[in-house]
Amino acid sequence: MIGRLVAALSIACAGTASAQGLSGPSSVEAELKPGDGLTDPQYRSEFPRNIAPGWFRWKDRLAEGGFRFNVDYLALGQSTTADLGSGEAAGGIARVYGSWQATERGSLTFKIEDRHGYTDVAPQVLGLDGGALSITGTAFNDNGLLLTNLFWTQRAENGAWTLQVGQIDVTDFVDIYGLVSPYSGFQNLSFNTNPTINTPNQGIGIAGGIKLNENFYAVASVADANADPSDPSFDVFSDGNLFKSFEVGYTSGFDRIYFDNVHLTLWHADAAADGSRAEDYGAVFSAAWFVDNKWMPFVRAGASKGTAALYDRSVSAGLGYYGRNTDLAGLGLNWAEARNIDGDQFTLEAFYRFSISPGLQFTPSLQFISNPLLNPNQDRITLFSLRTRIVF
Repeated sequence: MIGRLVAALSIACAGTASAQGLSGPSSVEAELKPGDGLTDPQYRSEFPRNIAPGWFRWKDRLAEGGFRFNVDYLALGQSTTADLGSGEAAGGIARVYGSWQATERGSLTFKIEDRHGYTDVAPQVLGLDGGALSITGTAFNDNGLLLTNLFWTQRAENGAWTLQVGQIDVTDFVDIYGLVSPYSGFQNLSFNTNPTINTPNQGIGIAGGIKLNENFYAVASVADANADPSDPSFDVFSDGNLFKSFEVGYTSGFDRIYFDNVHLTLWHADAAADGSRAEDYGAVFSAAWFVDNKWMPFVRAGASKGTAALYDRSVSAGLGYYGRNTDLAGLGLNWAEARNIDGDQFTLEAFYRFSISPGLQFTPSLQFISNPLLNPNQDRITLFSLRTRIVF
């Protein structure tokens, strides 16, 4: 989600105060923390720790030495009332990810994924398959084996700046807010990374953030606009096909940076040298605030030149609610307009995440798309989903 030059930020979680660098809710650093970082999480079960205690004791010993990792599996099934396309989709993501604290201020982060479909149509494109200009199952595609993270992070001793270099995912830190993760929050791209941003796939880049004072920060990145995580390339900056971003934001405190956050992000993507992609650029605004550590209202908007991003203009608003047992409910409404397509498309998504344990979640959701832009013969499409996640 957007380019920058790279300087730091401690993006920890509500109620905690660790300086972890450029790490939004979908990043490895955040995924290694149970319960969204909320204080004193309570759960319904200890599964799967109670069925594999030896495995988790071994992980705990490694963590004491500075090496933390998870193995998880996510599955998503969807069905739709669209009168076009297959009408259903299902897929899964197997991931191994972790972090090694190699020095006091330096760490190595990695993530390997296998994204696969169970059906001919993957959930990520089920909306498009049914005639809606909408990514209804963000990240649940059939792209196979991917190297999505392999980067070094260096931090200032006082946490004033952070630098990341290597195989990065700009959606880990560009235009983030507390409900941005497609693995634990909303599933539709309209409520994840702003759909007006032509974000590249994971690839070689440099990113960093810097604290400007006690509340303001800046973040920037430069990354490969042609990245392919299934075939990583280190020959990036020679051809000049780059994605750049710059963000300036305000937070109530750097221990709550993606819970209490207002920011403006500018981005630019070069035209592809082979002519397959035109130059693209735009700006987005986001405001989200965590009220009483339970309610998170948000407003997000973006506009772009629109040559490659999903939408030319987009406005989203909604509310998240963090309940007992670190359950999470979300409701969002999006208006979007696409270049060279007449009409406005509206998307509503509602979900409830049942957190059975730190390692087991079930998330049913409903998406309602009015005036699907690619299917003018149908007034509305309803899509039902169930996402599961298990972590070892």
